[in-house]
Amino acid sequence: MPSSLWQSLAELRVGIDDYSVERRELVVSPEFTRVTTTVVLHGDGETGRGEDVTYTAADHHDFPAEEMLAGTWTLGEYARRVDELDLWAGEPEMPASVDYRRWAFESAALDLALRQAGSSLGDLLEREFRPVRFVASTRADIAPYRALDANLEFKLDVDADWTAELMQQLAATDRVRVLDLKAYYRGTSVDLDPDPGLYRAVAETFPDVVLEDAWLEGGCREALRGAEERLSFDAPIHAWSDVGSLPVVPHWLNIKPSRFGTLARLLECIEECEKRGIRMYGGGQFELGPGRFQIQKLASLFYPDGPNDVAPSAYNEGPQDGLPTSPLPPPEGPGF
Repeated sequence: MPSSLWQSLAELRVGIDDYSVERRELVVSPEFTRVTTTVVLHGDGETGRGEDVTYTAADHHDFPAEEMLAGTWTLGEYARRVDELDLWAGEPEMPASVDYRRWAFESAALDLALRQAGSSLGDLLEREFRPVRFVASTRADIAPYRALDANLEFKLDVDADWTAELMQQLAATDRVRVLDLKAYYRGTSVDLDPDPGLYRAVAETFPDVVLEDAWLEGGCREALRGAEERLSFDAPIHAWSDVGSLPVVPHWLNIKPSRFGTLARLLECIEECEKRGIRMYGGGQFELGPGRFQIQKLASLFYPDGPNDVAPSAYNEGPQDGLPTSPLPPPEGPGF
């Protein structure tokens, strides 16, 4: 049964004349250039944007730019239309990219529909936008960030090379809010092999920190005994149905909208979490364009007080003067 949140949006109408695509790039290192593609829908003098955050640059080369989307649709009808499209010339390098691309087309339609209606997402869902607490997500030394803002909170990727001394130094700052154990990634530069010894040290050194994407086999569950209420999941979650496949009932979820692919799946998961008391926080996908503002708006409506990994895009460029501070003010104006 569709969630009541999705039902509140499904009949919203959107008029589309045509669309274009915009490519963005950011050189992160000699080995990695971040590429994203934005779908820009045009209609009735307005534009709506949605960002494909697919990580593999080559998958952005033949981005579909001539699909038949023109017409007047409800968002429900539009979603069914996108179901019929083949948005890939071949298989993407990463299976998750199928959802990322779908999300670009869905979020662009929501943005355009809201702008045409002169409304915000909060207006339609009858929810108030609130200030958004955010954390900085980094694999680098946090000291330069703390020199600029001693109150900044962090989400950090645990590394196999972390020593007891380093963990104690990080814990002593009392600014670490989420530690990502990366157990569900395979074949990426951020993989972390499950290690019961490391898990136990992390759980004991950071007794109040949310522990994300831990593996719970091969002695790891025992290593985390007593920390069950701090366990969170991210990478395995593409729909509410995935929650039932987790090895434990979660107390936390990292909500990354692009992972869900569709508005219906995203809103169903949020609604089910609210019903069951599962705490949420927003997650980012290294967005370079409108996707970053959109995840901040969702956080503002649904989980503003969580340790949201939705820091403004300026944080992508590292510590520097003038970075926005947490919390972000509530968003204003129509659109998504």
